[in-house]
Amino acid sequence: MISLFPEMFDALSKYGVSGRAFDNGLIELRFYNPRNYADDPHQCVDSRPYGGGPGMVMMAEPLSRALADAKGWMGSTDHRVVYMSPQGKVLKQKHLKSFSSCEGFILVAGRYEGVDERFIEREVDEEWSIGDYVVSGGELPAMVVLDALIRNIPGALGHAQSAEEGSFSQGLLGHPQYTRPDSVAGEMVPTVLLSGNHEQIRLWRLKCSLKRTRDRRPELLDAMVLNLEQTKLLDAMDEDFELKVLLNREK
Repeated sequence: MISLFPEMFDALSKYGVSGRAFDNGLIELRFYNPRNYADDPHQCVDSRPYGGGPGMVMMAEPLSRALADAKGWMGSTDHRVVYMSPQGKVLKQKHLKSFSSCEGFILVAGRYEGVDERFIEREVDEEWSIGDYVVSGGELPAMVVLDALIRNIPGALGHAQSAEEGSFSQGLLGHPQYTRPDSVAGEMVPTVLLSGNHEQIRLWRLKCSLKRTRDRRPELLDAMVLNLEQTKLLDAMDEDFELKVLLNREK
């Protein structure tokens, strides 16, 4: 990890699911601060942009030296170098599989107005974004990527199915969740969840996921290839809706 603020990653490495993954040796993360590779005594890593404009730009040389050491520690120059950037490809759940298949990769967190384009052209393999907005630096996006990846490491979660059933893991939003007590402010847990019938529960959850995705994020359904079961459940929902509309009109 190349970052000017490695201490920010304590939020990832010391708490929750990701913290346990670090404690249990499921992931190893080493930091390389470009300030330690600067030429001047003040450890300056940024300068004014050529051509004018606001802000500062991170210089290529300290970043390149930090990256060389990171590659040396990993024992290979073949690992992917990923720069977190609002100009990059927006990260989706499906992309995490490509990261998971790597032996390792190097994340680069930029700051200020960005980094010298020559570093990106020469050293970076991929640029990734976590959404169409701008934050103050690449550390937070890098933590989002790492946390999402850690959840998919075998043994990182308390239940093996948790990663498989989470929102977006199957391309759909997650189903509603309930826990004890059965009644909260007079609202009961759906009866099917108390039935003990695992097949009915599975179908109810799938139906809820499909409906929630259709209502809230229809573009996700447009991008999916639905299987026969999913198609039938959606068709049944449409038929039920049309029937309710017809009955209301007749009233």
